[in-house]
Amino acid sequence: MSAQMTPDQAKFLLALTLPTIKTEHETTKRVIEAIPLDKGDYRPEPVAKSALELAWHIVAAEHRFLGGICVGKFDFTPNNRPDSINNSAKIAAWFDESFNANLKQIEGLSGEQLTKSVDFRGMFQMPAVSFLQLSQNHSIHHRGQLSTYLRPMGGKVPSIYGESYDAAQARAAREGKAS
Repeated sequence: MSAQMTPDQAKFLLALTLPTIKTEHETTKRVIEAIPLDKGDYRPEPVAKSALELAWHIVAAEHRFLGGICVGKFDFTPNNRPDSINNSAKIAAWFDESFNANLKQIEGLSGEQLTKSVDFRGMFQMPAVSFLQLSQNHSIHHRGQLSTYLRPMGGKVPSIYGESYDAAQARAAREGKAS
C-alpha cells in the first residue's frame, strides 16, 4: 500500500519548493535574454531547434506544467509562439508574465488542491504539487541546452549556478583587471 500525501505535506512541499522555483525562473529568464536579438534563428545543426524555438519550448512547457497544477489537469493543446513574440526579449517578457500569473494561483491553492492526483499523458499520476519539480527539471535541462547555443551565436553566458566565464570577464573589465 502506497502512502498518500496529506494536504499539510503538500503545503509544506510547496513552501519548500517556491523559493527555488522563483530563483530558477530568474536564471532561465537571464539565459533567454542572453540570446542576441538578431540571432534567434541560430541552430547548432540542421535537426536542432533554433534558439527561439528552444526558448519557446522552455517557457510554453513551464506554462503548461504550472497551469496544469493550477487547474488540476494538463491541457496538451499546442501552444505555438505568436508571431508578435519574435525575439528573445519578448519571449522573456511573456515568460515573466505567465510565470507570475501561474505562481500567484499556485500560492493560493489549498492543500487538498495540491494533493489532487493529476494524470500526465497516461504515463503516470502524481499529486499536483509534485509537478513543480518535474517542471523545473524540464526547464533546467533545456536551459542547459540553450546556454550552449549562446557563445557560438555571439552571446554571453550569464551566471547560472555561480559566475560564468563571461560574467567573470565582464567583472574583471569593470574592475580594470586583465584576464
